[in-house]
Formats: sequence, C-alpha cells, structure tokens
Amino acid sequence: MVKFPPPIWLFIYLALAGAISALHSWRSLADLRLLPLGIALLVLGLALSAWAVVLFRREDTEINPTSVTNKKLVVRGPYAITRNPMYLGLTIVSIGIAFCVGSLPVFAVPLLMFATANWVHIPFEETKMRQQFGADFDDYTRRTRRWL
Repeated sequence: MVKFPPPIWLFIYLALAGAISALHSWRSLADLRLLPLGIALLVLGLALSAWAVVLFRREDTEINPTSVTNKKLVVRGPYAITRNPMYLGLTIVSIGIAFCVGSLPVFAVPLLMFATANWVHIPFEETKMRQQFGADFDDYTRRTRRWL
C-alpha cells in the first residue's frame, strides 16, 4: 500500500465511493445546504497541503514518502503544529468533498483516508525518519502531535 502515494489512495477511494453511489439511490445530504462548509474544508485542506509541499521544496527535501532518505527533518511551519500536515490536508479535503457531494458512501472516504495514512503510511515514514534522524526525530515526536 505504501507504493501508491496518499493522493492516489484518495482518488481510488473517491472512485469506489462514486461507483457505489451510482449503483444505489442514496439520499443526498446536499439538501442540507452544506456546500459552503464543504468548499471551506476543501480550500483549508488544499492550503494546508500546499503550505507543507512548498516548505519541503524550500528546504530542498523529498516529498515522496518512499524515498530512501530525506535531506532534512522539517519541524517549522505547519510541521510545528502537526507531524503530518499533508495527510491532515488530504483528510480535510476528503471531508470537504463528502460535504459537497452529500452521498453517504462518500462520507466513508475520510475514514479510509485517515486509516490508510495513520496505519500504513505514517508508521512506514516514522520508522524511516527515526532510523535517519534518531534522537532529533524522537524529540520532535515528543513535542509535536501526529495529527492535531
């Protein structure tokens, strides 16, 4: 599962939820006028992920979670608040999409996104970072929460 980056998993989960939604006439929650909330969450999630990506580029370190090593342990910007702003951003984006679409199966996507990040990608990355940065990474994990 680690070979596919998290955005690919988001698209896979959205495609599956869309297919399930198309097969059955689900009552839409769009009638509740949750579109503005969905759009706000989409923008927030995209902004958080973009901030983290831009910071990685500025620090000249790898974004690909399966890279062999990372050049730097980034602990500032959004990484001072959460150890995983890109995953948090994708999860928030998926919640925003669920509110915009309003179909019940799409509300499973944020749960699947969280589960994939929390129990597949993050443990893989934390093991790699601990091996590479040792005590500095351990200190960072004590100071900064995994999610929020």
